[in-house]
Amino acid sequence: MTATAVLTARALLLDMDGTLVNSDASVERVWRRWAERHGLDGDEVMKVVHGRQGYASMALLLPGRPMEQNYADNARMLADETADTDGVVAIPGAPEFLASLRGLPHALVTSADVPLSTARMAAAGLEQPEVRVTAESVGASKPDPEGFLKGAAELGVAPADCVVFEDSGAGIAAGRAAGMIVVGVGPRAAAHEPDVVVEDLTRVRVEAVGDGTVRLHVG
Repeated sequence: MTATAVLTARALLLDMDGTLVNSDASVERVWRRWAERHGLDGDEVMKVVHGRQGYASMALLLPGRPMEQNYADNARMLADETADTDGVVAIPGAPEFLASLRGLPHALVTSADVPLSTARMAAAGLEQPEVRVTAESVGASKPDPEGFLKGAAELGVAPADCVVFEDSGAGIAAGRAAGMIVVGVGPRAAAHEPDVVVEDLTRVRVEAVGDGTVRLHVG
């Protein structure tokens, strides 16, 4: 597909970081401190961490380290990220995009836990979708499709009838593995070949068709 497209769906599944919320400043601060503590190159670490739960990133960056240590480290990292909302802002168009989804089937599907997702959405001034699939809800991190499949199930919509909005390689891979159309948002997305790429959410218009279908004008 080109960058200009009309998509149809019965539900939308929305990533948070990089898709609805620009939290890059906080992510960079917390993860670069972690990289320094472990003697890792910060630039290389930042290539891995977007879209994944922290423990999954750590398993890739520190292969062979017991997962128990990754889980414990991840809990500390989540607390640090939750406390650090300086510079967390909405992606352009996100408030209007979410407002246009009121009354339509949609869910947040994020690798953040409840405290972190709540803090970042609040810092960005965004309303939380009623249906939320967070880190506590799944047993496997993106790029595993579990989160998106669970979001579809909670909305009562077949995976093939869902459109995913994502920014990261791990998230785009998860949406694709779930059998869903993926709209990539922002500069990170283009390198991972989603079905459609937009600069930000100002480039998306939502239209309720009336038969339970949502029409998306993207581009």
